Amino acid sequence: MHNHISGMNLSVDRTYDKALLFIMLLMLAFGALMIYSSTAVITPLLEKKKITEFYYFKRHLFTMALGTAAMLIVYRLKTSFLKKISAPLLVFSFCLLLLVFLPYIGVTAGGARRWIRLWPTTFQPSELVKLAMVIFLAKYMSAADYSTEHYSSFVKPVLIMALFQAAFLKQPDFGATMSLGLLTFGMLFISGMRLRYLASVSALAIPIIYKLVMEPYRLRRITSFLDPWKDPQGSGFQLIQSFISIGSGGITGLGLGESKQKLSFLPASHTDFIFCLVGEELGLIGAALVIALFLILFLRGITIANRRKDSFSYYLAYGLTMMISMQAMINFAVVTGMVPTKGLPLPFMSYGGSALLVNMAAIGLLLRISKGDDDVPAEDNSNIMAKKIARRNIYNRKGHSR
Repeated sequence: MHNHISGMNLSVDRTYDKALLFIMLLMLAFGALMIYSSTAVITPLLEKKKITEFYYFKRHLFTMALGTAAMLIVYRLKTSFLKKISAPLLVFSFCLLLLVFLPYIGVTAGGARRWIRLWPTTFQPSELVKLAMVIFLAKYMSAADYSTEHYSSFVKPVLIMALFQAAFLKQPDFGATMSLGLLTFGMLFISGMRLRYLASVSALAIPIIYKLVMEPYRLRRITSFLDPWKDPQGSGFQLIQSFISIGSGGITGLGLGESKQKLSFLPASHTDFIFCLVGEELGLIGAALVIALFLILFLRGITIANRRKDSFSYYLAYGLTMMISMQAMINFAVVTGMVPTKGLPLPFMSYGGSALLVNMAAIGLLLRISKGDDDVPAEDNSNIMAKKIARRNIYNRKGHSR
């Protein structure tokens, strides 16, 4: 189990992490600029749908406004309140997840039912599920009766994760399934959970993953990932266009607004593949800047976590940072052909209301945690840690007595 309490700076910050906020605002501005660049050119097909030059840009600004409101609201929430609502929030997110299957409420697009209809737009509950799971796990792992030595402490969150994953696969949404799995196992690993427990479930999951991967459309994604030029006009088309987009940018790029691939060649250039557009228009320099921003965000999140005195804030900050950083890392890997297509947007930069709303709320929580005024008093937290250590010693003595 980690021992982040000892030797830690016990001073209370009393102010939010301005660097983290600045990084997020830079990403938002950069993302809005690239979204406008990718959607400002109106093709004949879009013209028939009466989509104007500013259609997507205005909708994205509207979502940014909602995200700002969400960020400000959660920033005012105390961590003690988050603990109280962790389980109800998880249940609420599961109920929203089930609503996608109801007629007139659930919205189908691209052969999947992943959205619920909310005026004037739609919402993807799987994004809220990830945030709710992080808050729930932070409370669960910071509880006095949580033990990394006991298999029961490991099984409970895994069963909850599996329940949500079953709903994801019904939609179907393999990307959300894998993301939730990585997030859950990552947080359990950070808590010091025994590796043999993690390995045992991973081994049991191999046959299930194999069966899911062998679905024809998923198998086509994998074969096109391994050799996209085998079917350049079919399953490999998007990845090939992604390579062309990134490769044609060179060091300095073609210039802002000068992308050729956004002219109906590269699908999802304003959503999942917006990083390709950055590489094409702003070159290696622009792409490296985006990666650097996410790296700094990750480091700021880890720094916030390590400065906290109580376990709940520690785990929550780590989980939120992991949730954002992992999605960015997967997106970078997808567009560069390192992993098969997952359908995950780039946080703060891609067009996509649900992900942007939830990620901005996550930053609001991180900013609240960074203030440090909600930390459990040192003596209270020491009692909790003492109970955990005592329980582990008893468990070890029982093991030796056998």
